[in-house]
Amino acid sequence: MRILGIDPALKITGYGLIEFKNNKISLIKAGAVITSAREALPQRLDKIYGAVSDLISSAAMDVMVLEKIYVHYHHPTTAFLLGQARGIICLACAKGNIPLIEYSATRVKKAIVGKGSASKDQVQKMVLSMLNLKALPKYADVTDALALAISYTNIIRY
Repeated sequence: MRILGIDPALKITGYGLIEFKNNKISLIKAGAVITSAREALPQRLDKIYGAVSDLISSAAMDVMVLEKIYVHYHHPTTAFLLGQARGIICLACAKGNIPLIEYSATRVKKAIVGKGSASKDQVQKMVLSMLNLKALPKYADVTDALALAISYTNIIRY
């Protein structure tokens, strides 16, 4: 089974594709789609949409896992922008006919570390360990995306 995890954002959208076979997890591909605030919003969204669509068409995945939106009520603009990025990722998923699963950050932390209040550092260390990586990816968003994909394997097993 191939699982694509995506940590959506307008500036840096992290993605991580893993394979889960015979109770073993292996990394297939990981990276980030980066846009600039100097670009117009439609061009930024188009860049994210195109990159995710390309991943879907080339990676032969079975499911996509996306982080549920959580933004503090003091920052409604952030929620609005994040919602647009999530929306076009959901559209790419629908167009690619890929099942979409959404998990909250707390659920991912619980599936990876064993407790929903785990720190970002604890999650990163577990992702490194589970995938036998020697170093953290350049962007934390990539590690978060990998954690989303890995959490799906943990949740479907138990």
